[in-house]
Amino acid sequence: MASRTPHPVLDNRALNRATLARQLLLSRAEMSARDAVGHLLGLQAQNVKPPYFQLHARLAGFRPAELAGLMESREVVRMVTMRSTIHTHTADDALTLRPLVQPARDREVNYFRKGLAGVDLERLAELARAFVDAEPRTMAELREELLKEWPDADPQSLSVAARCRLPLVQVTPRGVWGRSGQVRLTTVENWLGRPAGEAQPVDEVVLRYLAAFGPASVKDMQIWAGLTRLREAFERLRPGLAVFRDENGVELFDLPDAPRPDADTPAPPRFLPEFDNLLLSHADRTRVVAPEIKGRTWTGNQAHCTLLVDGFLAGLWKRDGNTLTVQLFQETSAARKEEIAAEGELMLGAMGGPESPESTDGTADGTEEPGKVSVRFASIHG
Repeated sequence: MASRTPHPVLDNRALNRATLARQLLLSRAEMSARDAVGHLLGLQAQNVKPPYFQLHARLAGFRPAELAGLMESREVVRMVTMRSTIHTHTADDALTLRPLVQPARDREVNYFRKGLAGVDLERLAELARAFVDAEPRTMAELREELLKEWPDADPQSLSVAARCRLPLVQVTPRGVWGRSGQVRLTTVENWLGRPAGEAQPVDEVVLRYLAAFGPASVKDMQIWAGLTRLREAFERLRPGLAVFRDENGVELFDLPDAPRPDADTPAPPRFLPEFDNLLLSHADRTRVVAPEIKGRTWTGNQAHCTLLVDGFLAGLWKRDGNTLTVQLFQETSAARKEEIAAEGELMLGAMGGPESPESTDGTADGTEEPGKVSVRFASIHG
């Protein structure tokens, strides 16, 4: 009996280049912002600014006004989906991805049952929907309204239950480049003027995930989606997928015709914002975080803005007006610093100045006058 042919092994550099290609980070794509948001299955967006910077790192000629226009025309929205975190999604995905992850949001409420004693969750959802659909409300306003019905309930638990049970979107001007606004919420159906569709079939979402994040394991996708029990979907799709293994023997799946560039393909420096999808969508992040820096304090804090050099996490960055400070994890060549500085100057030129969006506290950010930009380097010790 012939022995079974072993699956090809992809080392970390091969996985790195494949993932960068899918994430549009190996070279900037000639793609619209709307198409990019759809291809990437959304942009993680706990803070206001990151989606704009994510797209700048990925798209040729991107300007903030393009995404801002999509926000204002309601072609993209900000809402809680995967991993119970805020994402920027296309309108179509907002209406169909949220139903897919709704069971996970329902289970999340169970952690707050103690503060919800005596609360009818169906009644809560009904009251909350009517309140936020009458006009967009702040979470404080919603909480106060629900406390009228259940005065003995825990206020935070009521807020969590409403957020989990309803597909709430943050309405504009929140999230629009160059404008500021308090977080006000309404349902996605009310904001978009059409009902939510059926949940996207999980098999379809698996294929879309592999197109944007593959090659990947079942566990990788479960980390990205915040869902469990996805093995069955992968097994259904197995006959039509390419199968590999990583250096640790973990089985990886991929679309047969998806790009898997040579491991030596040049990868230009890229400045990524905090909470970038690239660093949050795999169980094993060594395809981006090299073993020699894995585990240090700054690699585990996703609130940092990060720098990729040769495709791997190589430093942190911070913008202060027209100055960009780059903290490298280790020394690099003068030629490499020139490449990093050129990319930094490109980012500052496109994304700096008075048109920056509001900061997380709702105040204006980036009010300095446009002028000469500069990049300075510093070292960092883990």
